[in-house]
This record gives sequence, structure tokens and C-alpha cells, in this order.
Amino acid sequence: MRLELVPLLTTDVERSKAFYVDQVGFRLDHDVEPGNGMRVVQLTPPGSACSVVFGVGISASDAAPVQGLHLVVDDMGAVRNSLIAKGVEVSEVSDMGGVLYAYFSDPDGNSWALQQIGTARL
Repeated sequence: MRLELVPLLTTDVERSKAFYVDQVGFRLDHDVEPGNGMRVVQLTPPGSACSVVFGVGISASDAAPVQGLHLVVDDMGAVRNSLIAKGVEVSEVSDMGGVLYAYFSDPDGNSWALQQIGTARL
């Protein structure tokens, strides 16, 4: 079994697409409208085998945001600085016993953790 797709809540597809592509740097895999008012936007983080999907008709409009998704990075400082330079509000880095974390959320409250395991580079 492989986890390859995580659905996310969005209240504004264009805003979410811009956030993930332009600010966070995810690759746009596809943006399709298969009919009946449905829209499917799938994006993949750089180097990841798991993608996210959002759109219209993907989840219930009253669904809760997804919390605590992890993006594992090799260089916390470089990734954090890149996100901040693109306008993403990222927390300060926390050292949890040799594992570094920093956090951010998308405009709909889906939350992400940047995690670096191993040699600490800030």
C-alpha cells in the first residue's frame, strides 16, 4: 500500500492553486473540469511521491482542514527562507531533540510541518 494522494479543503480553488504553485513550489500535475461543475487540481511537492488534491466537488464544503501534514526537507534553513521570500508565513524553527520543525498553513487552514531529520542546518 502506498499513500499517494491527500485531499485538502479549499474555499477558493484559484487562491489555493496560486499558494501551492507560486509560493510553496508544488508542481501542477493537472487542473481538469470533468463535468457536472466538478474541478480537480492535483499538485505534488518537489521530490515527493505523494500529491495533494483540491477543487470543486472533492470534499464536503463543511469539511475540516487537514492538520499536521509533513514535508521532510534536507535543509531547513534554505527551505524556510525560500518560503518566507515567497510570502509564506513560516514559524521559527524548533529543535525537538535533533529533529527540526517549522510550521505554516495555507489560506484555508490546512497546516503543514517542515521536518528535518539528521544534520541540523539552519
